[in-house]
Amino acid sequence: MTGDATYTHLRSRLHLALGLNAIVIAAEFVGGLVLNSVGLIGDAGHNLIDQGALFAALYAHVLTARPATEARTFGYHRAGIITALLSSFVLLFTALGITIIGVKRLMYPVPVNGGWVMAIAALSFAANLGIALLLQHGAKDDLNIRSAFWHMLSDAWVSLGVILSGGAILWTGWTILDPLVSFLLVGAILRGAWPIFRESLEILLESTPPGVSASNIAGTIEAIPGVDNVHDLHVWAIEPRLVMLTCHVLVDENHPALTSDLLKNIRGRIAQEFGITHITIQLETHCAHKDAVHCDLTTLVGQHRTDHLHAHH
Repeated sequence: MTGDATYTHLRSRLHLALGLNAIVIAAEFVGGLVLNSVGLIGDAGHNLIDQGALFAALYAHVLTARPATEARTFGYHRAGIITALLSSFVLLFTALGITIIGVKRLMYPVPVNGGWVMAIAALSFAANLGIALLLQHGAKDDLNIRSAFWHMLSDAWVSLGVILSGGAILWTGWTILDPLVSFLLVGAILRGAWPIFRESLEILLESTPPGVSASNIAGTIEAIPGVDNVHDLHVWAIEPRLVMLTCHVLVDENHPALTSDLLKNIRGRIAQEFGITHITIQLETHCAHKDAVHCDLTTLVGQHRTDHLHAHH
């Protein structure tokens, strides 16, 4: 499947997911009002948050496909990362809300109208699981779609919890089971949301991508004949699939390969060993900085360690 076909396919799946989720929200909200079930209304509210997350995922997906412009030279790749950060934050906030409600229910138990609540929760479970499966393939490569996938999967577990606790309460009459199940669901939500929140935050902070070592890259380049040292090295990700690298390389001006051959060699090694292809390299025969210490990476690292030690003392 080509990139365009995959994109169109994923967009149509997001549209379908939005439609299915809207039906679930309406059914749970109306059912909650008719059956006087706070649990169903709460689950409808939780689903409504996910409807927002799905809409944001679709919007970000459309934006990401837009080409770069003069005002936005990287295009709209970060739109998906911002959406992932916001939706995972909302999911963490929802987990906090469920915990608070669960504690209140432990202190002040509420009677649950079993059969109908179970039936509507079963509809919600089936729909949410179906939506999660629709998004599963796209979630592998796209942090934003992965965020929406975890939203829907956590919703499915919330609905399953409502079904199980409703059934158990019908059998035993123990209303305390309802909030106890919700605490287990909070754990499942945190497990899905926290890594997405952390990863999207790291990308927005321009951190070195996971699995990439700046010192290893510098060492690899400095091992190439003709290279004296590497400095001003920066590695960051626009989004997980688009890793960028810039650096200054101080070279021996008398080296016979000091032309495009050396540059080609450096680019080839970085691409081969680290999988980074978006590279900007400035070759220098003399240090371009006013302060020559900037062109000596080992001195800078040593200075940083000394400053760090002084700061601790």
